[in-house]
Amino acid sequence: MVNKRHLKPGEPAAVPLYGFQPPVSTPYGLEVRTVEDFFAEHDDWPWNPPRPGRATFHYLILVTEGELRHDVDHVTRTIAPGQWLWVRPGHSQCWHPPGAVRGPFILFEPDVLTPGTARLLAPLTAHEAPAVLSPHPDDVDWLQQTALQLLDEHRALGRRPLDVHHALRRSLLESLLLRLANAPGVTPSDTTAGTGRRDTYGRSVDALELHFRELRRAADYAELLGCSVRTLSRAAQDATGHGVRELINERRLLEARRLLGGARWDARTVAAHLGFTDPANFGRFFRDRTGLTPADFAAGSQSTASPALG
Repeated sequence: MVNKRHLKPGEPAAVPLYGFQPPVSTPYGLEVRTVEDFFAEHDDWPWNPPRPGRATFHYLILVTEGELRHDVDHVTRTIAPGQWLWVRPGHSQCWHPPGAVRGPFILFEPDVLTPGTARLLAPLTAHEAPAVLSPHPDDVDWLQQTALQLLDEHRALGRRPLDVHHALRRSLLESLLLRLANAPGVTPSDTTAGTGRRDTYGRSVDALELHFRELRRAADYAELLGCSVRTLSRAAQDATGHGVRELINERRLLEARRLLGGARWDARTVAAHLGFTDPANFGRFFRDRTGLTPADFAAGSQSTASPALG
């Protein structure tokens, strides 16, 4: 499923990025299993001790029994039966020790979705969408049954032609996600919007979530997306009213706030994590945008700390 690279001693700043590595013979970028099987197969990782990580794919878990605790972007979430946990590409996450939790566990790469469906699901797959979803009451049973059908079809590899097998899996996944998009807290999609610049901006957001620690120039993202800096800048301006450089800096600042506050990292470690070769440069970067030094911000966050979110 993922590359289980352990952190080296004395490497607190490293948050490894895992690519999608499904078991042998699992077709395409989609894997379906149960969370209890995952726990059983990984009795010494990644919660012993807990190790943060990021992935290039989506983690989607429906809790049917027990209670799941999981850190997403350094905030501990509690997922009760009937709720869904969604960890999106680029999110920092950390597992808690396994308990009696049970339920379907779906892992999929973004390009598994057809382009039309991906556009409809943009509010649900966006980085800032809720990590814990409580479906509309009318959808709870339907979603669970569809997730179990998807699990059954995934396990049916070899019973029918491979292309039919994958088409069925993708159809079930897309049906499930489209219904899950009806959950409270998910902003409806604007289906009247054109594709062009909006698609470019959407792809740039995905790229930013995965690479903001090491890529800091608009030209880097334009090259990654195969477009000009001018095209990327126009797309960002149309979507947000801000330039690409400003969006990059805001994402780095958001990460710094999370690490200094919720995760309690020290300023030097955060600076290294975000690619600053000199902690003093990071201090100026942070102070210019917040009016506080990293140390003052961290101290203030600790004094106003709130309980873990559910």
